[in-house]
Amino acid sequence: MEFSVKSGSPEKQRSACVVVGVYEPRRLSGVAEQLDKVSGGYLSNLLRRGDLEGKSGQMLLLHNVPNIFSERVLLVGCGKERELDERQYKQIIEKTIHTLNETGSMEAVCFLSELHVKGRDTYWKVRQAVEAAQGGLYTFNQLKTRKEEPRRPLRKLVFNVPTRRELPLSEKAIAHGLAVAKGMSICRDVANMPPNICTPRYLAERCEELATNYDNLSFNAVTEQEMAELGMHAYLAVGRGSENESVLSLLHYQGAAKEQAPIVLVGKGLTFDAGGISIKPAANMDEMKYDMGGAAAVLGAMQAIAELQLPINVIGAIAGCENMPDGRAYRPGDVLTTMSGQTVEVLNTDAEGRLVLCDTLTYVERFEPEAVVDIATLTGACIVALGHHASGLMSSHNPLAHELLSASEQSGDRAWRLPLWDEYQDALDSPFADMANLGGRDAGTITAACFLSRFTKKYHWAHLDIAGTAWRSGAKKGATGRPVPLLTQFIINRTASGEQD
Repeated sequence: MEFSVKSGSPEKQRSACVVVGVYEPRRLSGVAEQLDKVSGGYLSNLLRRGDLEGKSGQMLLLHNVPNIFSERVLLVGCGKERELDERQYKQIIEKTIHTLNETGSMEAVCFLSELHVKGRDTYWKVRQAVEAAQGGLYTFNQLKTRKEEPRRPLRKLVFNVPTRRELPLSEKAIAHGLAVAKGMSICRDVANMPPNICTPRYLAERCEELATNYDNLSFNAVTEQEMAELGMHAYLAVGRGSENESVLSLLHYQGAAKEQAPIVLVGKGLTFDAGGISIKPAANMDEMKYDMGGAAAVLGAMQAIAELQLPINVIGAIAGCENMPDGRAYRPGDVLTTMSGQTVEVLNTDAEGRLVLCDTLTYVERFEPEAVVDIATLTGACIVALGHHASGLMSSHNPLAHELLSASEQSGDRAWRLPLWDEYQDALDSPFADMANLGGRDAGTITAACFLSRFTKKYHWAHLDIAGTAWRSGAKKGATGRPVPLLTQFIINRTASGEQD
């Protein structure tokens, strides 16, 4: 869909549809009042008659409104003006796009970007509207033989802003929103792909494909043979029970001078996690194809960064692997030697993501990074702690944690920081190795991060547990595209403020 911005009066728009807001109870927004005045009270008469209350998400499509150039006027219920917040705004945009698609309007001018959203400026409203609109149109139908298409889908959406001086920033908001939306779409496509197609090799192929589209992106892969030579025995152990070989895929984005230290994004890429010998229950095991949500998010973020041509160096490390039960699979009781030289006693083969990540976190030391953020669907305990609304954030470096939290608030892709105190480290004690790969039931999200922290001493590091935010279950199950917005905003902020201490 094509997006643009303009500044003009609603009654003068020659369009298939003009979209304006109505507050509860039956109160026209400022823009809607302008239309009402020009139309001789046509809108206010409808409200008095009770055709629309103004509750959030209500829609009323009008044709042939007197003295209005537009073919249609769509009245959108926005709830109570003082209570209009970020979540409600995005829901209203999604519902509006869905309604416009059903009306057959192929273009529309939207004045919802002029609504007052507490604490948010025009840039935020336009960008979020673009992301919400694109997200609402997303479908995964690549594998269906019969594809349903909208009758006459919306092709062009123009956002109106109050003044012309807001146009440059709004155009930037569209560029950012489109890049993030494209990254989220790729993230969702890859994550939704079934595990018989989306293997570690498939992830590598998608990375290579992305690298061919941008001159400042390059790709290389680390094979199992190279991992063995490097001593990445924890990573290799997890994939031993699978017929699909493990592949560590690396995307290098160079938007700044070579000597500038890169930001490294590390994504857990378990393309299917059966649990290994510690096999998972059968119920909902199909959703374990989403255990590569971290890898999909890194791929999506790299897409967005490359699309925006940001002046920074970023490396995306996608740790592709599959955890299956087999005669060759690793076992509870095994002791593994990691690339760092530290040893790990395996207590549960379903705590495999940290074993893949720990060797990857050691591998990326060679890039002498400015900072490293790993992203992983790591623990069910994170869902217990935070539900499906916020990703869990843990970090050994306060400034980096604050950056990520700020980016999460700006992007609307929320994260919540959990402690990483030394007291939690004791849960990983093992009588047979340097550490165990499991810390027990208590504080499972934190002890998993404690495990990873032991492999990140040489750089600033943060960990995002996205087990509760990467996908949704139920009848409308599927990947969400998170945390691509958070990661992209984090990188945008880095380019705006320069290197962080």
